[in-house]
Amino acid sequence: MAILSKIRDRSMFLILIVGLALFAFVLDPSSIQQFFSSSKVNSIGEVNGEDIDREEFARQVEAYRTQSGGRASQMQAVNAVWSGMISEKIFEDQLEKAGIVIGEKDIWDAMTSLQEIQNSPLFKNEANLFDEEKLKEYIANMKDDAESGNSQAWMNWLATEKNIKQNLQRQAYTSLVKAGLGASLKEGERDYLFNNTKMDAEFVYVPYSTIADSLAYVSKQEIQNYLKDNSKRFKTEAGRTLKYVKFDILPSEADDAEAKKLVESYIEDREEYSNAAKATVKIAGLKNTTKYESFLNDNRSDLAIDNGYKYKNQILAEISDEVFNAEVGTVVGPYKQNGYYKISKVVETIQLPDSVKSSHIIVPYAGTTRSTSLKTKEQAKKTADSVFALVKNNKSKFTEIADEINSDGTKGKGGDIGWVRKDQAFSPSFDADFANFIYKNKVGSIDVVETAFGFHIIRIDDQTKAEKAVKLVTFARLVEASEETENRIFEEAETLNANLSEGRDIDEIATEMNYNVQMALNLKVLDEVIPGLGAQRQMVTWAFENERELDDSKRFDIDVAGKRGYAVAVLSGKVEKDGIAVSSELLGSIRPELVDKKKADIIKKKMSGATLEEIATNSGVTVRSASGINLSSPLISGVGNEPAVVGAMSTIKLNEVSDILNGEKGVFVFKVTKRDAPIALENYDTFRKKIVTQLQARGNQIFNVLEETADIKDNRGKFF
Repeated sequence: MAILSKIRDRSMFLILIVGLALFAFVLDPSSIQQFFSSSKVNSIGEVNGEDIDREEFARQVEAYRTQSGGRASQMQAVNAVWSGMISEKIFEDQLEKAGIVIGEKDIWDAMTSLQEIQNSPLFKNEANLFDEEKLKEYIANMKDDAESGNSQAWMNWLATEKNIKQNLQRQAYTSLVKAGLGASLKEGERDYLFNNTKMDAEFVYVPYSTIADSLAYVSKQEIQNYLKDNSKRFKTEAGRTLKYVKFDILPSEADDAEAKKLVESYIEDREEYSNAAKATVKIAGLKNTTKYESFLNDNRSDLAIDNGYKYKNQILAEISDEVFNAEVGTVVGPYKQNGYYKISKVVETIQLPDSVKSSHIIVPYAGTTRSTSLKTKEQAKKTADSVFALVKNNKSKFTEIADEINSDGTKGKGGDIGWVRKDQAFSPSFDADFANFIYKNKVGSIDVVETAFGFHIIRIDDQTKAEKAVKLVTFARLVEASEETENRIFEEAETLNANLSEGRDIDEIATEMNYNVQMALNLKVLDEVIPGLGAQRQMVTWAFENERELDDSKRFDIDVAGKRGYAVAVLSGKVEKDGIAVSSELLGSIRPELVDKKKADIIKKKMSGATLEEIATNSGVTVRSASGINLSSPLISGVGNEPAVVGAMSTIKLNEVSDILNGEKGVFVFKVTKRDAPIALENYDTFRKKIVTQLQARGNQIFNVLEETADIKDNRGKFF
């Protein structure tokens, strides 16, 4: 009984233990650890110890993508929102320390001064002036709508207010910092003297090029030692390098031939068994059908009907002569264009201008497109006929009435629609009845025409020269890979992946199979673009998984610009955070530096002596001279740009032989024989201002410095 009593006393403890035991079947140890630190599970990162909430971050990412109209990818949105939130938290900390407070009135004043607000018709009064009360009313209405469930506009407004506040805070902080950046007249004088003092010098110069590269060989061990000694300089973000082979799912020659044969079968009539009729029925081919839209829909054409007219230069060159010499009713093809097999029937030939200039007066009625009219169709027709009688022979009357009754963009223009191109007129976005009238009648024609918008009195004002054009009805079928072809390509990709999993080298297999191996170098944890494949976030995520090892491989399904396929990738390079990513570019910059250093050591052994003449003789060179050297342009005649050497010249005592100094192009020993200070000025304010300008220009780097010094923990790669 005592044991049972103890069990009852610890029942909650036992339930927790049993629960954790069950969790252990589905969670790894790190997940159990996260169970006891749930606050970190919901954190996308930290800034100076303050969490960035994962759910709030995700909401902002989704909002960003919505505002971009879907143009921003997920990772573009993630990176943009992250930058914004990091900036916000860093500045909040600095603003608090600086005691900067932005009040509601500051925000309101900034908001009402925005040109978008000032110029919006929503916030103007009867005198067409900006009215703050109308803005306040608009905001109140948005808030009421939000409480009724329509919150998107209100959320956007709150985001606008927040952005305004943040901008004001940053401007205030930046201005405060810039105000503390200044310079005195004495500093201006020193800068003037420092950069304009001219020096004459004698020097011994032995170029690095005088030593053969073979005498300054740099070993791999020396490079490794150099990297180790300078690890802070070369530390980088975590990176991954992939090698991959892409397999495009493309139709085979057999698929191409099958598509061509299928399209050809739709030219003539054919017989098919009908389950509904319980008999064989004749189905019209393109040659004999007159119901063109139904034909294309019933036979599942991959391109919709095109009611436009084409000039000869708008027809595929391979068939243009045949089409323009054909009689109406002739079917041309099959022919291949842009990945489709097509057959085209000439259904009309006509002489058409390329562009037409016209004017109109519109009389809409209830139910027509974009109409608010209450007129019946009969009333509108009666009005249109009356207007037509007034204007058909009177251009000035036409202009007067058009400006009086038109409700579209031609009001105030005398009804002038302007020039309309043929392709525009016969496109789905233009009214077909309007297009037919202006293109199939002569200049000067005027009549009442009914369209989807109501009744128009249309006048044709001008046309370009007419040319022969044709209307075609085209049946098309996209040439696609068959299931058999897809299976073959899939098996090829899977075979490569299996061979890689067994330890074979991707380059070796590629040579055997004539594959093209491509590389994605030094991918970062938040990258999404793979060179040659576009956005493939899945591949980057896989490469950075904790368990991923070098030479691991995987097959990925990919879609590049609408073309499906596979990519088989191998993890060929792996650099952890703060590691050293040794690349050909890095070695290319380090090796010459080490080679020059070795050459300098060889040269220095010969550069002995108390005077420049002795050093020159022992080095096998002569003493040179240079005049007019200055720091603002640290050039030494006959040598080139040597800032370190000229800098040393500016501080050494006159006629004192310097120590041996490594320069950009060789080894130097020198003495300065003369310094000519520039003419003294009455005022050095210009140079003081130059220093201030240079200092304040660095104010734009404030955020970069604050970001570098902040303690930022980034967990985005774990969630996206």
